[in-house]
Amino acid sequence: MTPTPLQARLLAAALLLILLTLWELLVRHWGLSALVLPAPSAIALSLWSGLASGYFWPHIWSTLQALLLGLAAGSVVGLLAGMALAESALLELVLKPYVVVSQVVPKLALAPLFVLWFGFGMLPTVLITALICFFPLMENTLTGLRQVDAQRLQLFRMLGATRLQTLLRLKLPTGLPAILAGLRVAVVLALVGAVVAEFMGASQGLGAVVIAAQGMMDTALMFAALVLIAAMGLLLYQACLMLERRLLRAHAFPTSRSGDKP
Repeated sequence: MTPTPLQARLLAAALLLILLTLWELLVRHWGLSALVLPAPSAIALSLWSGLASGYFWPHIWSTLQALLLGLAAGSVVGLLAGMALAESALLELVLKPYVVVSQVVPKLALAPLFVLWFGFGMLPTVLITALICFFPLMENTLTGLRQVDAQRLQLFRMLGATRLQTLLRLKLPTGLPAILAGLRVAVVLALVGAVVAEFMGASQGLGAVVIAAQGMMDTALMFAALVLIAAMGLLLYQACLMLERRLLRAHAFPTSRSGDKP
């Protein structure tokens, strides 16, 4: 029997509760130090204290701001680059190798250079996040735009549609599922990029909290920051899914009912 969405959420919540209970019991049974592995109750207390005192809120806002700016910049550039490469075989042959090289270079290795070039603050974080988000959008846009049905493409040409009209009215709606799938991947990678960039030189942000907690040997605070990062990622991913359902519903083609006659 296939569970309903509500049943699936309840099962996921029950599994989480079981895992947290086992974690708590094992930590207490083995007498592990909070420095090695804090109990979920200690993490929850640290999380609540940080939220109630206002300690976490500036860091949450800083990470969210860098994430959204980097995601927007990387997604727009990736979408435009994917469209350009899909429309020009020459551009793809010339530029694609450079794009691939820009992605295989570890971003953690680029972070110190960006800090050296652009200084401390949000700009290096935004640039690294944008660089990470760029490739999924570009690759998925390139793939989606090339999945157009040949007969529909031929029909547009016979009707005298320009390349721009064909791109906007046929190729983009057809490639929308692939493009939105790339956006989902980019959202997750954007959060990873923002946090990793904050490890290197940010004074604010959840990544900076993790580094500060490591320096203070406050493992519970470190886990609390990781919980906030995970919650932020889940919320953004769910928002992306809602946007995807809305856009795909708006571009869905009506289908005739099985009982209708031609």
